[in-house]
This record gives sequence, C-alpha cells and structure tokens, in this order.
Amino acid sequence: MDKIMKQAQKMQAQMAKVQEELAGETVEGSAGGGMVTVTANGQGDVVGVKIDPEVLGDEDAEMVEDLVLAAVNEALRRSKELAAEKMGRVTGGLGMPGLF
Repeated sequence: MDKIMKQAQKMQAQMAKVQEELAGETVEGSAGGGMVTVTANGQGDVVGVKIDPEVLGDEDAEMVEDLVLAAVNEALRRSKELAAEKMGRVTGGLGMPGLF
C-alpha cells in the first residue's frame, strides 16, 4: 500500500510539472485560409488573435465573427490534444477522467 501511495505522489508531481509546461506551450488555429489566426496555450487559454487587414476591408462583420469563432475552436481543440498527449505520457495511458 505504501508503494502505491508513493507512486501516486510521484505521478501527481509529474502531472503538476506537465501542467506548468503546458502553460508555456502554444498552438494555433486558423480559419479563412489563414486570414484569422488564434493562439492558445496548452492549458486552453486564448492568448492571441490575428486578423489579416484584408478581412476587415469590404467584408461584413458577421463573416469576421464566424472566422474568429472557427479559429478559436480549432486552437482550443489543438490545446486539448496537446494536454492529453502530455498527460498521457505521465499517466502511462491510464484513463484518468476529470483531469482535462
């Protein structure tokens, strides 16, 4: 039992380290052929939005809103994939619900 507790503590420390690393990593999502790009960190926080000035020219606001929404969703999806990949390395592929 003591061995299991030590392993659990070690895994918990490794998971905390991975969470810290994820905060420093970024992924991007884009829409409209790169006209809108959103950057998110590995913890799922959106940290940047870039909009090509051409989009703001003659286009209507609704299209820009749709492009931003699509880019944000892609960036967040990639952020979740990154976190799952990194945590999977720590947990050895164990399904640990509620971590993400």
